Amino acid sequence: MSKNKWISILSVYSVIYTAVTLLNSVLYLGNGIYEDPSGNWHELDRAIILLIGVAVFMLCTELPLKPLILRYVIAYVPSQLLAFGYVWFSGLREELAKSAYRDIWINFTSLFVLLCIINTISSMRKEKRKRAIE
Repeated sequence: MSKNKWISILSVYSVIYTAVTLLNSVLYLGNGIYEDPSGNWHELDRAIILLIGVAVFMLCTELPLKPLILRYVIAYVPSQLLAFGYVWFSGLREELAKSAYRDIWINFTSLFVLLCIINTISSMRKEKRKRAIE
């Protein structure tokens, strides 16, 4: 894999992690919570889950498969299973919330769908430019 691909993965990861962390902080502050009740482990867990999702998404969407939806499914299924596996392992460290698996499914899936929409729009624009050049 090229160096540019790794830089792209790290760039997307960094932007999304920063945005999600800032949103989480704003929501906590808006609710009058001035410290993350889950502490530093929560930040590390978020970083690892996000890394799983972004890396698998970026790698699998480059597969030479048609249609695009097939690439998304191939990226989603193993990355969601890895995320569930990580949640299970984190349960060995501390007790999980009753809604932990539901929460990770909702958060992971919504971010994944957002990435799919952005990638689809980007692919359509590239295809349109390619046809315009020909």
